[in-house]
Amino acid sequence: MTAYTVGYFVGSLAKNSINRKLATALVHLAPPGLQMREIPIRDLPLYSYDYDKAYPPAGQALKDALAVVDAVLFVTPEYNRSIPGVLKNAIDVASRPYGKSSFLGKPIGIVSNSPGPLGGVNAAKHLQNILPGISGPILGQPEIYLNGVGDAFDDKGQLTKESLQKVLAQYIDAFAAFIERQNR
Repeated sequence: MTAYTVGYFVGSLAKNSINRKLATALVHLAPPGLQMREIPIRDLPLYSYDYDKAYPPAGQALKDALAVVDAVLFVTPEYNRSIPGVLKNAIDVASRPYGKSSFLGKPIGIVSNSPGPLGGVNAAKHLQNILPGISGPILGQPEIYLNGVGDAFDDKGQLTKESLQKVLAQYIDAFAAFIERQNR
């Protein structure tokens, strides 16, 4: 496998975010050909088209970080049956100005979760509705919607639940293969 750099977004700003723990687990489970790099979104100003001519430093840093990755992975919770506002804002900043989206041509992966029984399916589906037209292809199978994974980590944030390790390993391997196919 060729080496690829994957920029990943953590859709939660919480200190003890399960999404950050999931992202860290995916980094550790990633095959050797994937170099994983978090793209921070905490300090982004709210998007305004006034920035389209000259982005503030945090917005430009986001666009610069996306420019050097080969693929993008979203690891997000579901808030009120959608994606968190901070993640939508990051997408808005990165995808503007019109026709100059920083996501264009980059394969996309989506991992969502929720403590509810549907595992963040609405957040994932909203990303699948938002991203076409501003991104590259989105991995369709396998889809991954996780529910009730809070007990899968120890007090240091390490993934200890073997069944979840298998699911995440299968997903990140499938995402790596998807990236490889898109770059042939």
